[in-house]
Amino acid sequence: MHPILILPGDGIGPEVTREARRVLETVAGAAGIPLGFEESEIGGASIDKHGTPLSDEALEKARRSRAVLLGAVGGPKWDAMPVDTRPERGLLRIRKELGLFANLRPAHVFPALASASTLRPEVVEGIDLLVVRELTGGIYFGEPRGQAIVDGRREARNTMVYDEVEIARIARVAFESARRRRREVTHVHKANVLEVSQLWMQVVEEVAKDFPDVELHHQLVDSMAMLLLREPAAYDVIVTGNLFGDILSDEAAMITGSLGMLPSASLGEGGVGLYEPVHGSAPDIAGEDKANPLAAILSAAMLLEHSLDAPEAAATIRTAVEQVLGDGHRTADLVAADSGETAIGCREMGDRVLEKIGAA
Repeated sequence: MHPILILPGDGIGPEVTREARRVLETVAGAAGIPLGFEESEIGGASIDKHGTPLSDEALEKARRSRAVLLGAVGGPKWDAMPVDTRPERGLLRIRKELGLFANLRPAHVFPALASASTLRPEVVEGIDLLVVRELTGGIYFGEPRGQAIVDGRREARNTMVYDEVEIARIARVAFESARRRRREVTHVHKANVLEVSQLWMQVVEEVAKDFPDVELHHQLVDSMAMLLLREPAAYDVIVTGNLFGDILSDEAAMITGSLGMLPSASLGEGGVGLYEPVHGSAPDIAGEDKANPLAAILSAAMLLEHSLDAPEAAATIRTAVEQVLGDGHRTADLVAADSGETAIGCREMGDRVLEKIGAA
């Protein structure tokens, strides 16, 4: 029995994780993969119940799990709280405590949604890239940091720090991922001005020697931001640090047309994977059955692939999603204003995916 922890979180999180769990249970059952589920709180829901964005009890459940499926955290209800106690801190803590250093963000354009992008269809057709972002180092965690009064003026500082071990392990994740794809890695950096990026260049080149079958390219982050808009289909695996990856993965996500379609995985060396849609908590539509559950459902597919070593079961989910979209079913976020299409709800979208899985 593989223990799976569900952390629904805030806003639309409970709605989308409900649909993802239904799909996960169905596909895993058909594949003979035994699953056992627990639920707990994270983010604002945990603050309201336990006074902290992640309780020790929830963290212990996560450590005992094979994988964690998370919905979303945050919302205006908690925005006035001190930064160190807000819902997002629960997400940062669970990543740190579970040693989740590698964030995998696929950006794939389903053919039926090529027209949903703000870019021309001929530019986005064929996009199938993966952003591998280092998740636990860099400027978000480096010391010293903080605010101070210096010479009578307010000053703030953050420190970007990486060591060679942190760089090498994320580089290996990128190269191993590329071996399962088109065997190309693009390392994104700012080595022309940052010593940290210069070390990244050196270490990534060293790791590349162990993967002679994978082609390596280097690209400055500013030009990479431009190239992702100009020729996004040209890229396979992009590997970079925490800050650059945070920005570029969101850019890649929006190129595909909707954040509601994009899953993610956070992996580490401890064996527990964390899977979550990249969209926010969308509190304005929470509880209204308007949320798009497909990113959460596709996150469940990543869970099957990476934590349960079941790529065929994962492919079943992805194929079902593609078929549902091909049939013209859309949640509100995927309906163009002038299309005349009628949106379906979160629950119905889950039902449609399950119907396709049942027909497979």
